[in-house]
Amino acid sequence: MSEKEKFAKKLKTFVTKLKDHVSTDDGQWAIKGFIDIFKNVYTISSDTKIVSKILEIHLFPKILAFAQANEYKVVLADHQNYYPDISFVKASDESIRFAVDFKTTYRNTKKPHLCNGFTLGSHGAYFENRTSTKNIQFPYGSYSGHFCLGIIYDRAAGATIDETKAHSIDELHSIASVASNFHFFVTEKWKIASDKGGSGNTANIGSINNIADIISGKGMFSKLGEHWFDEYWMNYRKITVQDEKGGTKKISTLREFVEYKKGDASLVVGKRNGTE
Repeated sequence: MSEKEKFAKKLKTFVTKLKDHVSTDDGQWAIKGFIDIFKNVYTISSDTKIVSKILEIHLFPKILAFAQANEYKVVLADHQNYYPDISFVKASDESIRFAVDFKTTYRNTKKPHLCNGFTLGSHGAYFENRTSTKNIQFPYGSYSGHFCLGIIYDRAAGATIDETKAHSIDELHSIASVASNFHFFVTEKWKIASDKGGSGNTANIGSINNIADIISGKGMFSKLGEHWFDEYWMNYRKITVQDEKGGTKKISTLREFVEYKKGDASLVVGKRNGTE
């Protein structure tokens, strides 16, 4: 078994215990808000970025314990916009590194088999140049694997959360949680990637959004392999070809790219298998 396979197996076992750490007996998030020195409790916002950051803080002691138990050092990103969130560096051999990003998203209330999706990191400078140190903790190519520690949850209905009200500490158990029904998973990021960018105009890789396919790692590249993921996103919207009308167009789908490279387009996992 390779070092990457060993690390993945241990990390997957580890995350099975995290739901109990962050949840009450009825599945609500154990974090209710923040407290001041006068013992007033203020409900946190349901904003995804806030929930994500507090979840990271809530889980960090467990992450440290996992690293120590498995003889890894934890290296945090030096800057907020650096990739990845955490670098696990093997204590006995610092050339063995694993990138782990926290990825949180919420279920679609109207279509609960879908979630809001993730962004899976940049496909810009450090992704194209695997020795670059721009916006990345260590060069991309120096990592033995790139993983997502994913969290999917339900958001509380807006009507149940009053962010304007301060509560006393005695009311703690009656305060509605902004998140519930957590599901934790681990996967290599290429296994849940789509062929579309994420988060608007930034150079980010988008994920699929079918929850079952995310958990089982059945993204659009899952049958093609990581090499195709790397090549596609290194060349995303950079290759110009002729279109059917004699004009030109940029290749912007995985199927077009695989056909252009004379690969097996039947291995492209389509919409029914993960992107809708």
